[in-house]
Amino acid sequence: MTASFSSGEDSAAVVSNRVVVWSPDYLSYRWSADHPMNPTRLELTMSLARALGTLEGVELVRPDAAADADLLRIHTPGYVEAVKQAGHSQASGVLGADAPYGLGTEDNPVFPQMHEASAILAGGSLAAAKEIASGRTRRAVSIGGGMHHAMPGWASGFCVYNDVAIAISWLLDNGFDRIAYIDVDAHHGDGVQHAFAGDPRVLTISLHQHPATLWPNTGWSSEVGEGAAEGTSINLPVLPGTVDALWLRGFHAIVPGAIAAFRPQIVISQCGVDSHREDPLADLSLTVDGQRAAFLAMRDLADRYSEGRWLAVGGGGYGLVRVVPRSWTHLIAAALDREIDTGTAVPEVWREQASALAPSVDLPETMGDGGEVAYLPWDGPGGTPETGNASVDRALTRIDSAVIATRRACFPLLGLDPEDPRD
Repeated sequence: MTASFSSGEDSAAVVSNRVVVWSPDYLSYRWSADHPMNPTRLELTMSLARALGTLEGVELVRPDAAADADLLRIHTPGYVEAVKQAGHSQASGVLGADAPYGLGTEDNPVFPQMHEASAILAGGSLAAAKEIASGRTRRAVSIGGGMHHAMPGWASGFCVYNDVAIAISWLLDNGFDRIAYIDVDAHHGDGVQHAFAGDPRVLTISLHQHPATLWPNTGWSSEVGEGAAEGTSINLPVLPGTVDALWLRGFHAIVPGAIAAFRPQIVISQCGVDSHREDPLADLSLTVDGQRAAFLAMRDLADRYSEGRWLAVGGGGYGLVRVVPRSWTHLIAAALDREIDTGTAVPEVWREQASALAPSVDLPETMGDGGEVAYLPWDGPGGTPETGNASVDRALTRIDSAVIATRRACFPLLGLDPEDPRD
């Protein structure tokens, strides 16, 4: 189906609001007391956004749980039934590495009401998609979403139901036929890529830590999609230690050109923040400042190419107190056009709350880390600058090698010149 959308001054006048999707039920998605994905990160994000006044005057959209019919867009009936049974069984926790459907592994221990907790996250991303599709808003953000590893028939990487894939499937059935998905989580967005690897209507772009160095060990530059969809799976793997300026150099060498060629009707962003230098589960070296720059860049691409339609979800991020709340408050602010300067002081009322929850954590004082977000734009093969600093020059060479490998794999399939930095 070809989507039909209004444009110009009339459509801008119709839609002036921005939507934040939130439910306290998101906090029920809790694997175990010591699991790294702790919903405290969500609670602290919302309280920080409130303390800064970012949510002042904003009506939060409370979602319903995703219905089985929507879960079955992506997941198998047997798997959905297994999730329901696991969450209501006597057994809980880690059941062993060979646990059926991936339910009961160390990554994905069984917990009570597992289906209900997972379905509400999926319902949140669906609600965001429906708000945009209806024309009630141009931008919507749900920090509870982003469970991008879940596969059709098994749980994977802390993810039970693949909310973003479900939302994309729904959009494809409701008027959209060019959807761009951009994933900036430190881990490859394998579940979403898998769901749409053969569908030319969906462009998936993932920037992640190199698969030779991090689970799920997929997302090589040679993974480009299948059949008629060749060229619509794009992967930029970057090495451990990649800092803001290098990551942003890579992002801007790949993403804007691909988005311009694909011309999506909506941009969906998975905004995992485990790319931060303090994250305990990955090895990249971004700061909150760099992550904020990525959010703003994706928002601006949606404004330029998709008439402002931007759906943003959360994802990974295991710096529960120091990192996630600040980064995702910046995400919410970006969606609401209420950008927060990184030098802004963290409100004392939030610091008191966070200190009560995590008394041993050295709390941040400002909304940034002092990161360097200025970057040297990529200017083609052989154009890597020489700074005179040997370690910096080596790092530039490495990111440029990744850029040209990805561009050569995908750009010709999109009708672009991989050697030309203007594309």
